[in-house]
Order: sequence, then structure tokens, then C-alpha cells
Amino acid sequence: MAVYNYGGFWRRMVAFSIDNIIIIIVFFILCIIATIALIAGAISREGADFFSGFTDPGRLSLVTLVLMGLFTVIYIAYFTYFHGATGRTPGKMLLGLQVYAADGKKISFGIAFLRAVGSIISSIPFYLGFIWAAFDGRKQSWHDKIAGTVVIIKDEEIKNGFSIPDEVNVDDAPLKEAGNRDITDIEPQEENKIAEKAAEPDTDSQKIP
Repeated sequence: MAVYNYGGFWRRMVAFSIDNIIIIIVFFILCIIATIALIAGAISREGADFFSGFTDPGRLSLVTLVLMGLFTVIYIAYFTYFHGATGRTPGKMLLGLQVYAADGKKISFGIAFLRAVGSIISSIPFYLGFIWAAFDGRKQSWHDKIAGTVVIIKDEEIKNGFSIPDEVNVDDAPLKEAGNRDITDIEPQEENKIAEKAAEPDTDSQKIP
């Protein structure tokens, strides 16, 4: 049975920073394309009148809101797509992290979308929702709690942490705390061993791991 640890705050922060750099690059590329299109359109008509309008505070405010909206759309689309498709953004891949539902199942695009929107909520009060993961027992940020997800270090097996049964597909297998398996999780071979152990004249008691 494979066992994994939760992703810590610093590792997650580095992964998030990498993802944000990618998002910013995409955002600026789209802004450059939009600017070129505007300039081309302005040249084909009354260019001076068109650009003079940008000195109007009302129009500047509108442009700012449009840019903020564009960035937000790219941000949500980015995290929704990668988390919904594989549970890993490029940043998380580089840092060996993966997002799972709290019950161990692969997250859907709906959950990924909810988590992406929740991360905006986490960032509003000085990124307090992100910092929360540093002190939470399961390393959950606010958006993890909102979406019911956890982040694990997928590329490192350990002795204590989240466990994924070997006989089930890794992506669909429920994650459980290591050492807290139910009697139904014990394979037939293990049950036979326990039965043989009970038949031996040994007075010592032993807990089922």
C-alpha cells in the first residue's frame, strides 16, 4: 500500500509562484495581442480621437476593470483545467504535488472550479487563506476546506501519512490515514494469517494494524 505525506506550505508556495508566473506570461501575451488589434483599428479610422479618449478617468477605470476581469478568467481557467484533468498544475508537477478529494478520489472539474474560486477568497485578506496551510493539521488552505481537497507529495512514499491501496487504481483509490484501516481493508491473506495467529497457544494480544 502506497503512503504519501501532505504537501507543506513552502513547497506549495513555490509551486503556486511558478503557476502564477505562467499565468502572468499568458496574460501579457493576450494584452499585447489586444493592444495591437486596437492600434490597427485606430489607424484605420480617427486614431487621434480614439486614443485621446483614454485620458478620460472613466474610460481608464473601465479598462482597469476589463484587465482585472481578464486576469481572473485566465487564473480560474488555468487551475480548473489542470486540477480537473490531472490534479496537477505545471508548478505542482515540478514540485511533486497532487490534489485529491478529501475522501481520496480524483477531483472533478466542478471541484477544481470551486477550488480555483476559493483560492481567490483565500488571497483577499493578505493571502491568509494560503498561510493557513502552514498551521493546519492536514496542511489544508481555506480553498482546500471550501472544496474538500488535500494536497499530497505524490512523488515520495513514506511510512506515515495518506495511504492508497495497491489493488485499486491510484487515481480512484480512497486516501486514508496510515494505521487507521477498517477490518474490511484487510486482504484475504492477511485474514488467514490473523486466524492462524489466533489459533496458536499465544496469550499475548495484538491489535490489527
